[in-house]
Amino acid sequence: MKVDGKPYRTIWPAQDRKSVEIIDQTKLPHEFTTLRLTSLAEAAHAIKSMQVRGAPLIGATAAYGVAMAMHADPSDTALGQAYDRLLETRPTAINLRWALDDMRQRLKALASTARGAAAWRRAAEIADEDVAINHAIGQHGLGLIRSAASKKLKGQRTNILTHCNAGWLATVDWGTALAPIYMAHDAGIPVHVWVDETRPRNQGASLTAWELGRHGVPYTVIVDNAGGHLMQHGEVDLCIVGTDRTTATGDVCNKIGTYLKALAAKDNDVPFYVALPGPTIDWTLEDGVRDIPIEERDPTEVTRMTGRAGDGRIVGVDITAPGSKAANYGFDVTPARLVTALVTERGVAPATRQGLLGLYPERKKAAAGE
Repeated sequence: MKVDGKPYRTIWPAQDRKSVEIIDQTKLPHEFTTLRLTSLAEAAHAIKSMQVRGAPLIGATAAYGVAMAMHADPSDTALGQAYDRLLETRPTAINLRWALDDMRQRLKALASTARGAAAWRRAAEIADEDVAINHAIGQHGLGLIRSAASKKLKGQRTNILTHCNAGWLATVDWGTALAPIYMAHDAGIPVHVWVDETRPRNQGASLTAWELGRHGVPYTVIVDNAGGHLMQHGEVDLCIVGTDRTTATGDVCNKIGTYLKALAAKDNDVPFYVALPGPTIDWTLEDGVRDIPIEERDPTEVTRMTGRAGDGRIVGVDITAPGSKAANYGFDVTPARLVTALVTERGVAPATRQGLLGLYPERKKAAAGE
């Protein structure tokens, strides 16, 4: 995607081929800044501090973190330490574990002298594969938007509600939930996006609004609790969100507040779609509400906000009564019964075990031990 006319990914190799550069998402939307990660420690910090975020991008960053660790020390001990350190950074996003498992499995089979170059190649492949996956998700989701648009009068806009940020900033490029929106806009379909602010970190108001605006897609920021009202008044034609982990039965774990949007959509007969890459599916889990670990983050994310002051300075301010305690649950789980369909790189499927296995038949064979 482009920023002020220049194409960017969210993570890319530096010229020295030993480090990577990223967009520092903690600075957006007030400042566009890139920075270089040169070590395992810096990669882990970038994930933990949310300089990079979004399940697919976390996975790609972790893969590069392993590659940088192998450049410094290709031993079995260092590989195990890199795996453990990166895995603990964000407990909910399954792409993190998927990427680390992939890297560890491939590298353990190699001599230590070959691991540095092999790790770098595989990390780059994971990044490229993510771009291809998200482009395919966009193409499949485009059909759903076309269908909704065909029911509108000529010239009427198709209103889409999204939550948090599942755009290109959450992936290596294109995004998941926003990829179909970008493609619809580029195809000339008049779309408009309702952007939930997504408290407490405001990834909707700060990140989704920023990237939609840079691409020229019409949008309006709304407070998190306005979605139901808009649905009641016919102002939402469809919802589409991303997910950090999806169970084998179609339950989806996404940014806190997603479940409430799904409930409102169900009550108002608004289609509720979830866009996800295959690596986001956790085939080991059945019950998302019971089994998916929910990250609890620093309470100050709830009690403080950052913004631009009138004089241009970026400042943080307290917004709660002094001494207030705060709970900061990062995610919630939307049961499969509330999901109209899952949009993957392989197509659109019902949010059921059968639906997912229809797109990923190799998982059925794996479960049968074939």
